[in-house]
Amino acid sequence: MSETEGNDWLTNAESVESIQAVVCDLNGILRGKRVPVNQAKKVLDGGIRMPLSIVGVDVWGEDIVGSSHVFASGDMDGICSPTGRGALPVNWTLKPSAVVPLWLFKETGEPFLADPRQALAHIVRQYHDLGLRPVVASEMEFYLIDPEPDHAEPPISPYTGKRLDSDAILSIDELDDFGQFFSDVYAECERQNVPADSAVAENGIGQFEINLVHSDDPLKAADDALFFKRIIKGVARKHGLAATFMAKPYGLRSGSGMHMHFSLIDEDGRNVFDDGTEQGSDIMRHAVAGLTRGMAETTLLFAPHFNSYRRLRPDTHAPTSITWGYENRTAAIRIPGGKPSARRIEHRVAGADANPYLVMAGILGAALMGIRNKWEPPAPVTGRAYQTKAPRIPSEWGSAVTAFENGSIVSEIFDPDLRSMLIACKRQELAGFAEQVTDFEFSAYLEIV
Repeated sequence: MSETEGNDWLTNAESVESIQAVVCDLNGILRGKRVPVNQAKKVLDGGIRMPLSIVGVDVWGEDIVGSSHVFASGDMDGICSPTGRGALPVNWTLKPSAVVPLWLFKETGEPFLADPRQALAHIVRQYHDLGLRPVVASEMEFYLIDPEPDHAEPPISPYTGKRLDSDAILSIDELDDFGQFFSDVYAECERQNVPADSAVAENGIGQFEINLVHSDDPLKAADDALFFKRIIKGVARKHGLAATFMAKPYGLRSGSGMHMHFSLIDEDGRNVFDDGTEQGSDIMRHAVAGLTRGMAETTLLFAPHFNSYRRLRPDTHAPTSITWGYENRTAAIRIPGGKPSARRIEHRVAGADANPYLVMAGILGAALMGIRNKWEPPAPVTGRAYQTKAPRIPSEWGSAVTAFENGSIVSEIFDPDLRSMLIACKRQELAGFAEQVTDFEFSAYLEIV
């Protein structure tokens, strides 16, 4: 549906009784209000208000202790305006409902740049000022799991009645096993104007990937990724399954990534990464240089959670070194092959657990720095990038937070409010995990030491 079609549907839908008016926080979690459908005009006209601090709460939904955006400032409200996406129908709940995506503005009407969608819009405007439009696509990996246990366990096939017990990369049979689930996913994606493309079975038990079609509107592409995750989880529940976008739900199995592809087109629609060669243009290499220079300090955006760092391990189809290469999936930045007219950059670091707005803002922002400064990248890596002596991607959560906090490139990309809120959020989450004693620790040390 278009925005107009979605809003017309909402005002005329007799079966819908409530609206979820939502903003996206820094963790990529939707937060907001349930509004009776008879208040639809208020939501669609920007009459909803929420605290600006709502985008900066931690992953458990707790306020950040000592945050200047909460008690010190009076926890002021922001204006919540529709993003232009329109009302999105939700058909997997007990009663049909609708979601209206919103983003935050200050009382003055200025964008609140700590809102992750506003942060991405700020970067996109800078590309437009240069006469360039980013064309973005994402590859979304996820696991279907049994909803009953408290830990990740492969699901039972609706077709065979047996629990999945082996990796089945590119298995058509496994796609058939969950055929009705995928049919419903594609139907919901069509209703919400999410351009879902091909689906494949991935490396892990019950792991799948669905690609989203590229778009020359990065804001819509990020919206698509965010609402795609919600569709997958909602449809899975409808089918008696659970779906997770955790970066590493199984310690010894493949992690789930969110690979981002992008190119840049000029005002004539020409791909400026294409110079007619397999190597790509100077502007492409400048973009790669920005990505590699900014990799360490932007890692927190691509791996934002404690579990994220279980994925970034050698020989796991996830990158560990700050490298780039042509047709090399062991590098952090891959330049896919194919026709020069389709030359693009694939950024392979982000996990499926990351916030799509911040992932795109970090990637496009660092690339823009490289383009503006005409930076030159290191030599492309060939062969197994895990063995290279190149600098490493931060492999521990705390070091990634520190790199983001001290980064000069991210200070150019992001507003101080966003940086301070994200750092405080992650420091609080770090402390929360540090206080927990796991069952594995308890069994290892209880009567041994």
